[in-house]
Amino acid sequence: MPFVPVETPKCPACGKSVYAAEERVAGGYKFHKTCFKCSMCNKALDSTNCTEHEKELFCKNCHGRKYGPKGYGFGGGAGCLSMDSGAHLNREFVPPKIPPKAPDGLGCPRCGIYVYAAEQMLARGKGYHRRCFKCVQCNKTLDSTLHCDGPDKDIYCRGCYAQKFGARGYGHIGISSLGLMSDIKDCEWQSDMAPKASVINVEQIQAPIGEGCPRCGGVVFAAEQVLSKGRSWHRKCFKCRDCTKTLDSIIACDGPDNEVYCKTCYGKKWGPHGYGFACGSSFLQTDGITEENLASERPFVAPDTTSIMAPDGEGCPRCGGAVFAAELQLSKGKMYHRKCFNCARCTRPLDSVLACDGPDDNIYCKLCYAKLFGPKGVGYGHTPTLVSTNYEYTPSCWGTIDRNGQKSENGCPRCGFMVFAAEQVKSAKNVWHKLCFYCMECRKYLDSTNLNDGPDGGIYCRSCYGKFYGPKGVGYGIGAGTLTMA
Repeated sequence: MPFVPVETPKCPACGKSVYAAEERVAGGYKFHKTCFKCSMCNKALDSTNCTEHEKELFCKNCHGRKYGPKGYGFGGGAGCLSMDSGAHLNREFVPPKIPPKAPDGLGCPRCGIYVYAAEQMLARGKGYHRRCFKCVQCNKTLDSTLHCDGPDKDIYCRGCYAQKFGARGYGHIGISSLGLMSDIKDCEWQSDMAPKASVINVEQIQAPIGEGCPRCGGVVFAAEQVLSKGRSWHRKCFKCRDCTKTLDSIIACDGPDNEVYCKTCYGKKWGPHGYGFACGSSFLQTDGITEENLASERPFVAPDTTSIMAPDGEGCPRCGGAVFAAELQLSKGKMYHRKCFNCARCTRPLDSVLACDGPDDNIYCKLCYAKLFGPKGVGYGHTPTLVSTNYEYTPSCWGTIDRNGQKSENGCPRCGFMVFAAEQVKSAKNVWHKLCFYCMECRKYLDSTNLNDGPDGGIYCRSCYGKFYGPKGVGYGIGAGTLTMA
């Protein structure tokens, strides 16, 4: 189906399409904003003084003159006889008079008409009309601060003058931040009057060995000289050895091989490598350089803290080597190497926040210190219940604890002694000591979240309760589909 454009309303004054951005409505018709004026006196109209008659617009005065009542009492005022029909306003269009041309060389260079003092703009001793004083290429209006006289005896703005007659190459044509202007634009803007640029081969004039450009060997003249480490380079040759990026005095780096590099390539090839260097902190950057390359390009010595031994009792407690101020780490008045300042159990690197001094004159991280020397029993560890990292700290039978007082009939079912309010824990049927509140099978300490009361009056954890009193058969036990008859 062919595309049918939407019909737009036509302006009654000019007959052209009227779009929403410029429409003015009067009498049900849509006019252009520029056409919304009186058809007799050309006065600009608005919604307060507009009158429409047969698709023509009038102001109130002109509409009254042409279509209003005539005679005594009408017109300009009461008691006034007005028979004005506005005929004098329906003037025929008279084309403007074209001023005569001036003799050659005496008029405006752009239009050739006489230029009077009230509208005169001077350039190169010639007078232009103010309306003609524009750039011949981009038609931009000029003034005394913007115009440039071209060699073709015409006037230009600064941009067009630079494009047509200015210098070519790096840093010119008003785009110095972009560097070299593109060849396509250069050919497009190049004129017959501008000097033609030719490609210069800097290698044609060779200098004596060691005196010319280090890159091409050609003679370096003062107009193209760039200095680096006392050596003269051509501006064209002053580029990075690896990525061929054009350099300047800010980003150029002299390498140990008597070449020049940009900062990035210099850092990759000659800068430090390994942990903490290159793109950012804690970033490992070697850029494809192997350990053999690193060893061949610069010396590498593995730190040995025992190379210089200290007298007994004065060195590092871990390795016995002498400890210097640059690698000193203190703990309980003892000096450690930074490399040796780690946990004696898990070898985790430590600092002043993580280190804990143990009773065996060694240092540990906080976790290992708590496992070895921290408190054990109910309420300690990672959970509110009893946590013991070693089985030897768990009592085999709390009934052997010597408690004060006598056994009671209503006492703790585990030990038989009376249970006071400060240490009681309740199950479904009995009251227990907090230290006696553990599973009868695996001796795991219990709380209200994992307590299960058995039919024999004892208490069990969930696993042991399921093992003794839970359902048996396929689908029960350790997991779905598992057969357990334990």
